[in-house]
Amino acid sequence: MLRLTFLMRRKQGLSREEMQRYWLEEHAPIVAGHSRALGVLRYVQAHTTGDDHSRLTGRRGDMEEPYDGVAEVWWESKDAMFAATRSEEGRNVDRILREDEEHFLDLKNSVAWFNYEYPQVNPTPENIVATERSSLVKLYFPLRHLDSLSMEDAQWYWRTHHGPVIRRQAHGSGIIRYQQVHRDELELTTALNSSRGSEIDPYLGHAEVWMDRSSMGNPTPENKAASRRAYEDEANFIDFSRSSMFLTKEHVIVDRR
Repeated sequence: MLRLTFLMRRKQGLSREEMQRYWLEEHAPIVAGHSRALGVLRYVQAHTTGDDHSRLTGRRGDMEEPYDGVAEVWWESKDAMFAATRSEEGRNVDRILREDEEHFLDLKNSVAWFNYEYPQVNPTPENIVATERSSLVKLYFPLRHLDSLSMEDAQWYWRTHHGPVIRRQAHGSGIIRYQQVHRDELELTTALNSSRGSEIDPYLGHAEVWMDRSSMGNPTPENKAASRRAYEDEANFIDFSRSSMFLTKEHVIVDRR
C-alpha cells in the first residue's frame, strides 16, 4: 500500500483544541464524503495529546516542537492513487480540501510525504487503535538523519539494524505495535508540498509505536535498559535536533481494508 503522512501545525490564532475540533468535525466529513472519488482505502486523524511531550525526549536533548496532529491516508497502490487523484473529479476534490485546510492549518509550516510501511512488531489482525476512550497512545517520532549519511544509507540502517534492536526488547519496553514508515516517491512528495506552499523539509520518515499508558515511564530495570539501548542506536543515524516526538490519539474516519 501507498501511504501519505501529513504533519500539521495549526493556523495562528487557533488553540490546539480549536484546530483539532475543526479538523474532526468540519474537515473530516469533507474527506469522508469524497473518499471514494479519491480512491482512499483508509483515512485516520491522529490528534496530539495534552501531555508534556518534553518528557519523552529524555537523553535525546532538545527536539523540534510537537505537531498538532497527523493526517494519514492509504491507497491500495500508487497506480490506484494516480487513477483517482489525477481524474477531473479527483483534482476538483483536492482543490476543495486545500481550500478548507486554509481555515485551520498553517500550511507553510506543515509538511507531507508519501511512504511505505515496514512493520516490526505487528500483532494480527492489524486492528490496534489508540482511541480516546482507551488507555492506549500512539507515539510519533518523525525523524531526520545525520548529515553524514545519505537518505538511502540512513533508511537501510534504520530498517536492518535499528529495527531488530527494538524488536528484541519490545516486551521489556511495553511496546504493543511498532512500525517504521519510510519516505519514498520523492517526486510526488515534492509536488504535494509545493501545491500547499510548505516550507518545511520532509522527514526521512517516522516511527510509530502503540503503547499502554500503564507501561510508560515505568522505572523497571528492563525498561531503563531498553530505553538506553534504543537511544544509543538511534544516535548512529538520527539527528535529534531536527526530529520530533509526541503522543497522539487516533480517530478512524474511513477504513475499507
